[in-house]
Amino acid sequence: MKRDEAMVLLKKHLHSPNLITHSLAVAAIMKALAVRLGGDAEEYELAGLLHDIDYDETETNMELHALIGGRLLEENGLPQTVVNAVISHNEIHGVPRDTVMNRALWAADPVSGFITAAALVRPDKSIAEVQMKSLKKRFKESAFARGANREQMASCAEFGLELDEFLSLSLTAMQGIATELGLQGISEEGEKETE
Repeated sequence: MKRDEAMVLLKKHLHSPNLITHSLAVAAIMKALAVRLGGDAEEYELAGLLHDIDYDETETNMELHALIGGRLLEENGLPQTVVNAVISHNEIHGVPRDTVMNRALWAADPVSGFITAAALVRPDKSIAEVQMKSLKKRFKESAFARGANREQMASCAEFGLELDEFLSLSLTAMQGIATELGLQGISEEGEKETE
C-alpha cells in the first residue's frame, strides 16, 4: 500500500481533523526515524499514519484500540511489521516492542503532541519558530502538554537516540509538513500564512 492509498483508508475510518493531523505528524516523524535508523521509510511512515485508524471506533474502549486497527490493516494487505507496530503502540495488549519500528512508534506517538503544543503556545502559532531550547525546557515542565508521556518519549534511548537528537529530528520532520499540520503560523492580520 502506498501513502496515497493509506490516506484514503485513514480518512474512511478516522474523521477527527485533530487525529488526522496527529497521524500525519507521527507519519513524518516515523519516516525521518527510518532514514536515521536505516529502516524501511515506507513501512515506518505507514505505521505512523495508520496507528490510530480505529480510534473513532475504540475511543471508549481502549482495550480494543489498535487490535481493531491491526485487523483492518491485515485485511488491507499491510505488512505484518506495520500491523505489529500498530498493535504494540497500545501497551494494554502486552505486545512486545521487540523491533526498532515498534519502539520508534511508541516514542513518536507522544512527541508529536508535545511539539504541536509547543507551537500552539507561541503567539504566532508557528512550528517554524519552535526552538530546541524551548522544547528542552518544556520537557521538564510536567504541567506542559500533560498528555505527552515523558517516559515514553525518552524511550528513544531504546533505539539508540539521545533525547535531544530525537526531539530535534521530530521537530524538523514536523516543520517539513507545517502547512499540512496547520502550524505554519498566523500573520499580523490574524490569518494563517500560506506558502
